Amino acid sequence: MRIAVDAMGGDFAPEEIIKGTLMSAETSPDVQLILVGRKERIEPFLAGSLPKNVSIFEASEVIEMDEHPANAVRKKKDSSIVVATRLVKQGEADAVVSAGSTGAQMAAALLGLGRIKGIERPAIVTILPTSEGGKLILDVGANMDATPAQLCQYALMGSIYATKILGISNPRVGLLNVGSEEGKGNELTQKAYPLLKEAPINFIGNVEGRDVPYGRADVVVCDGFAGNILLKTAEGLAGVLFDQIKEKITSNMVRKLGALAIKPGLKEIARMMDYAEYGGAPLLGVNGISIICHGSSKSKAILNAIRVARECVQVRLIDQIRQDLLK
Repeated sequence: MRIAVDAMGGDFAPEEIIKGTLMSAETSPDVQLILVGRKERIEPFLAGSLPKNVSIFEASEVIEMDEHPANAVRKKKDSSIVVATRLVKQGEADAVVSAGSTGAQMAAALLGLGRIKGIERPAIVTILPTSEGGKLILDVGANMDATPAQLCQYALMGSIYATKILGISNPRVGLLNVGSEEGKGNELTQKAYPLLKEAPINFIGNVEGRDVPYGRADVVVCDGFAGNILLKTAEGLAGVLFDQIKEKITSNMVRKLGALAIKPGLKEIARMMDYAEYGGAPLLGVNGISIICHGSSKSKAILNAIRVARECVQVRLIDQIRQDLLK
């Protein structure tokens, strides 16, 4: 198995990307890892010689976060994300992992890999930590104006991913809405509801935003506009809560003593809420494995993202989606 890693993508590239790749090389010696990027920027962060299962593939350009994704992908054909995706297209890699511009990665995947037959638009899936473990939300930004049929496709792909990668048997699929009753919502959700009821999935009906953190659905389906707002709100709220907890429990000596007693529990919660534990998730619907990581990913997140890529390849995720679409 060969996995291409975009060494130049992300807020902490290339150092943290390289660290995570080398960690993966040590824990998964059977996987060939390809660092894609500028060799002169990669080599200074390598501790001596490369492990036998790590190589460098030269890519002279980098797509910056503030560049227009589609235009940059078309103009910078030797950028790290375009080259890494091309390796997958040409069969020289089985998956690509990147923490760079999400828009650029999506454009590179669409232009370079194309869509799976039967999928109109790809969906960015993310794993949101909940009280019941990690749950899927899709779409969180690939397609702002989805159709009812596309939401149904998201549900199918999300259900397959939850089963094959997260190990959830018969995952519960919910439609994000403003109320739990059938008939609630806007035109999109009202038209999507009957399609989801007839789809070969475990559809449990509408779920409200407050249901998501409690893990009442294993897969939450929505358009990219609503999904992105839900994700960013959850991230911001979690950050504020942890900051407030830290401030209040250390505000005086008595509370500091009490904080020592609850510190192990707080660490467990922090670990559960840490996106690095999940690493990344695939852009579902494209004809190849393209794992999207958080822009601020460090070595631990990259290590886990490579693990996710490996699992997607091992279970033949693309073939699974194709087969279910033919049913």
